Amino acid sequence: MKALRIIAAALVAACVITASAVAADITGSWKWSQQGRNGAQDYTAKFALKDGKLTGSVMVPGFGGGEATSVDITDASFADGNVAFSLVREFNGNKIVTKFTGKFDGDSIKGSFERPGRDGGAPTKSDWNASRADKKM
Repeated sequence: MKALRIIAAALVAACVITASAVAADITGSWKWSQQGRNGAQDYTAKFALKDGKLTGSVMVPGFGGGEATSVDITDASFADGNVAFSLVREFNGNKIVTKFTGKFDGDSIKGSFERPGRDGGAPTKSDWNASRADKKM
């Protein structure tokens, strides 16, 4: 009888650990909007988490209302529900780095991003709130 309880406890623990690991998977497509110079702009990210390494890309609106382009994320990390990544873009010969941080919670990510200010001004910081667009890619 004691052995049966130990086996049952081990099974329950394994299920809880597996459920936690699945629930903490950021893999999939994510969408959010953020204010830009031309009003609200839509973003779509595709994240993949493999062997603890976060990779992916973000479809970002083009500069000055141009066509959206896919930008690979860099400096990416995902641990304990915290996500961080950067987007590096080029505009008129200038490298523009936008840094995102956020807290993952199932089907949402809430956090902030920081981008360089205009004409060498102070960086600006804003909130971003992404919603899961699909479960897994």
